[in-house]
Amino acid sequence: MDYRRTYVRDLFNLAPGTETSAFGWVKTRRDSKGVSFVQLSDGSCFRDFQVVIAAGTISEDVLKLITTGACVRFDGVVVESPAAGQAVELSASGVEVFGGADAANYPLQKKGATLEYLREIAHLRARGNTFGAVFRMRAQAAQAIHQFFAKRGFHYIQTPIITASDAEGAGAMFQVTTALEVNAPLEAPDGQFAYRLRSANPEHDFFGKPSYLTVSGQLEAETIALGMTNVYTFGPTFRAENSSTSRHLAEFWMVEPEMAFCDLEGNMNLAEEFLKEVIGNLLDFCGDDLSFFNQRIEPHLLETLEHVVTSPFERLTYTEAVTMLEQSGENFEFPVGWGTDLQSEHERWLTEVKVGRPVILTDYPKEIKAFYMRQNEDGKTVRAMDVLAPRIGEIIGGSQREERLDVLEARIKESGLPLEPYWWYLDLRRFGSAPHAGFGLGFERLLMYVTGMKNIRDVIPYHRTPGNADF
Repeated sequence: MDYRRTYVRDLFNLAPGTETSAFGWVKTRRDSKGVSFVQLSDGSCFRDFQVVIAAGTISEDVLKLITTGACVRFDGVVVESPAAGQAVELSASGVEVFGGADAANYPLQKKGATLEYLREIAHLRARGNTFGAVFRMRAQAAQAIHQFFAKRGFHYIQTPIITASDAEGAGAMFQVTTALEVNAPLEAPDGQFAYRLRSANPEHDFFGKPSYLTVSGQLEAETIALGMTNVYTFGPTFRAENSSTSRHLAEFWMVEPEMAFCDLEGNMNLAEEFLKEVIGNLLDFCGDDLSFFNQRIEPHLLETLEHVVTSPFERLTYTEAVTMLEQSGENFEFPVGWGTDLQSEHERWLTEVKVGRPVILTDYPKEIKAFYMRQNEDGKTVRAMDVLAPRIGEIIGGSQREERLDVLEARIKESGLPLEPYWWYLDLRRFGSAPHAGFGLGFERLLMYVTGMKNIRDVIPYHRTPGNADF
């Protein structure tokens, strides 16, 4: 056995008479008039493959081990299938059971299970239809992202997970420290531990200064872009926000391209190309999975995605959007006014009701955006952009970066941040500064959009949220 075995997705294309082996996990086994029918899946495609076991082919002692959840290899010959739904099936001549499963206690039964329950058995949920489809889509989307940037000459870089600076200036960061030591467990039923502070002096800590899990690879990506022109990073980021909404995770993946010699217009062009090409790739290569989501999770999903790929994105300023919202006559839950951040309900109204396609908003008030965004000449707005998509709202956020040293220093101070941790970032403006721009896309937000899944916990293998770090 090796990795070059025949996958289930390949079995459907084999000609009758072909001798082969089928590896996978048993979805179901049905016995009828001396014949057993097994639905087999290995996760390589959405469809299960049918294996037929004629009476007397396999001993009863072995046959009783072929239950839902068991891992097996069937040997046999491909034959034409009289059943609807697939042209061929495997007539089994032998079987090897790699691992049995107690059918009565197997957590992933044929009957439907709630998504909440499946999160509790996240180590098994990839074997089911829904999450097999989610994770195939995740894998294909990641490949499409790398292909998109490679075709355009971007360099893939890896930025640090541990940092001493806060890219967003929001302060919601996980501190990394070796200054705490665990003492003996307390005599408490909840299993709490006692901790001792070894040293309160940051210089005595592992890195010699306060350090954190990164909230973004953007600042480091800028340093490489201002030497290699076009780069992107694609990796995990962390936010210590005590939020349990369906749209927030403590650990999630970000795609962050950075481009030297690029302004806001070029940034918008790249973001639009990016979404259209990645979604188009999924439409081309994940047809069965998307059809499942369209039928079972989000009606009209395929229509929405095809519309995104074929429609030009509308471009509006933040001020124009606020005016539209104020004049809409809608009774929004959150009030609208210039200087306030737009909420999801506002973003969806713009894309679904007013415009009817994706929208790119630009030139936000500087007070609601990060310090690194380039300030406009009006002194009130910055060259920020958000890409809003129907059904989900913001899916990409980006900006032209502030390349002027004096303006950037002033913005850092205005944001209440110290200059010292950003000395290297400011050096980029001291030595050969250049116009540059970039954006960030939350990978899980994109996956929610293309699958129709309603909770971000269901598009990542193991979710990290307040109070939850299982698996």
